[in-house]
Amino acid sequence: ITVDNRREFLKKSAIIAGGFSMVGFGFSSLAGCSKKQLLFKISLAEWSLNRALYGKSRELTGDEWSKLLANDPSSLLQGNVKHLDFAKIARRNFGLDAVEYVNTFFFDKAADTNYLNEMKTVADGEGVKSLLIMCDLEGALGDPDKAARIKAVENHYKWVDAAKYLGCHSIRVNAQSEGTFDEQIKMAADGLIRLTEYGAKNDINIIVENHGGLSSNGKWLSSVMKMVNHPRCGTLPDFGNFYLGTWANKGNEWYDRYLGVEELMPYAKAVSAKSHSFNPDGTEKETDYMKMIKIVLDAGYRGYVGIEYEGSELSEMDGILAAKKLLENTRDDLTGHYA
Repeated sequence: ITVDNRREFLKKSAIIAGGFSMVGFGFSSLAGCSKKQLLFKISLAEWSLNRALYGKSRELTGDEWSKLLANDPSSLLQGNVKHLDFAKIARRNFGLDAVEYVNTFFFDKAADTNYLNEMKTVADGEGVKSLLIMCDLEGALGDPDKAARIKAVENHYKWVDAAKYLGCHSIRVNAQSEGTFDEQIKMAADGLIRLTEYGAKNDINIIVENHGGLSSNGKWLSSVMKMVNHPRCGTLPDFGNFYLGTWANKGNEWYDRYLGVEELMPYAKAVSAKSHSFNPDGTEKETDYMKMIKIVLDAGYRGYVGIEYEGSELSEMDGILAAKKLLENTRDDLTGHYA
């Protein structure tokens, strides 16, 4: 499926939904299986469609993009897919019953109850669960400046409120900070504790993704979780986000992704299955999904695993389908090995 324009895209979606055999979309493997029998369920992260949502605005410079996000965020959405159609696409094109939103696709709508109600109506109408909102660009929760740190915490309040309105269980945040290894643990923990207190009052979890900087160090982020020590604060382990930076004396440095996920899984309230490119046999080139999913299941996790396709070799639509098939095949191979 290609995304030529929104009308054709949704037309194809309706055709797919109407057929309902959906053999080409991986549904045959689920025949006769109840959701309770599945080792894990599969959701779709909205970032997987970022090219289709942003369109030509992705070609802007960082400064131009940031300026528009601050002053006119809707103008960035120049693609053929609309944010309000996301839940419909997840269901009709991929047969998925759960989604993970990204705040920058409705950046100025967090407090717009009419808009949130449209999102909720679409999701409910499709029988799709809204799991979480991935929140970026609201300030550093571990900012060394206490006033700036508190401002960043307060900037996230509206997303907690939006998540509650939509029926989500969590917002995903970043643990950005500066300073030494230990200093950043303390400052990130302080910001997270403050935000978690607000989240807890609203029955919303605050979960941190390994998403650059020291947060991509599993030991560091797990240490932050231990310091926060709150049942409403957890992690969202991402299979691929373990890049630590580039150093003059040793080039690009990466944290071991399998060790990192293993360290973060005890606190996991969601899981992100990152994918970029696939081998001819359908396996992912950078991540051994069988090994990674075993780590997830060995930790006792039985929730949703979110598809987050970021590749360029396949179209977004085809990449999502390839990732879905890989997760389903991995799940099928492991069924019977876990209770």
